[in-house]
Amino acid sequence: MLKRRSVLALAAASSLLPGLSLAQAKTLKVVVGYPPGGPTDALARIVAQVMGEALGQPGIVENQAGAMGAIGARTVARAAPDGQTLLLCTSQSHGTNPTLFKGAGYDALRDFTMIAGLADIQQVLVVRKDLPVNTVQELVAYAKARPGKLNYASTGSGAGAHLAMEMFKQKTGVDIVHIPFKGGAQMTTEIIAGRIDATFATLSSVLGQIKGGTMRAIALASDRPSPQLPNVPLLKDQGVLGCEADSWLGLLGPADMPPALVDRYYRAISEAFRKPVIHDAVVNAGMVVNIREPAVFRRHVANEIDRWAAVIRTADIKLDAN
Repeated sequence: MLKRRSVLALAAASSLLPGLSLAQAKTLKVVVGYPPGGPTDALARIVAQVMGEALGQPGIVENQAGAMGAIGARTVARAAPDGQTLLLCTSQSHGTNPTLFKGAGYDALRDFTMIAGLADIQQVLVVRKDLPVNTVQELVAYAKARPGKLNYASTGSGAGAHLAMEMFKQKTGVDIVHIPFKGGAQMTTEIIAGRIDATFATLSSVLGQIKGGTMRAIALASDRPSPQLPNVPLLKDQGVLGCEADSWLGLLGPADMPPALVDRYYRAISEAFRKPVIHDAVVNAGMVVNIREPAVFRRHVANEIDRWAAVIRTADIKLDAN
């Protein structure tokens, strides 16, 4: 979860875009598979306004939370391909759900039209402040000397932290026990209290604790350094290759949207995200703007599905999408 002030900054950025006439007949709907108030919801509100302007009509956000974004994805997959119903997708809904959920109710590639990749959220590997390790190599050695004795937290089975650590375990051969929690706040509290040894977390959610010294960051699970933590090395720079776990967000429509409309939407998105008021709000909220054109984004999603499928199947993780 992003800090409240970061979410509010994203929402404020959308309010600075030119207004729309609510008297017009049609309304563009951006579906979000998560509750109101979070980072995905806040980003969707900017996108709804931008896309509404591209059509010259109001844009709204409709939250359909549940099953890690699967419920909202089903709605858009079944909608008419007229560009009036779009999806703010995530690395959960379109990267890991296809393998996690046997009955997800949609095909992440076949049932959607890719419009644009939007942003990434960097992930960081943190440990409790008194764990006697300072590098990834030291963590691996410490864990291997104590198989099954260390634990790690996540916000639930199949969540980003769970999958990122399972991938880390597979790459390094360590045996660390999974402790799932119901939310990020509880997970963070337990690490600060010293009852949890490690986790992967979104950088924005633990940046204050890292800077305050209540937990330590030992690596970024990203392919690029963080401007907020310039002294924290990447996993790949510490010998753990192919373990990037950045979350990502994008914009999709139902399958078979007209190419001309897709191009119009992509151009609107790419132009809007170059505006300082939007770009800066996204960056300040802990995201990295990463606009991918439709064909590039489709290849990215396909690669992510394959990459995470290998992790999920090896770890034998199965969930119910109903």
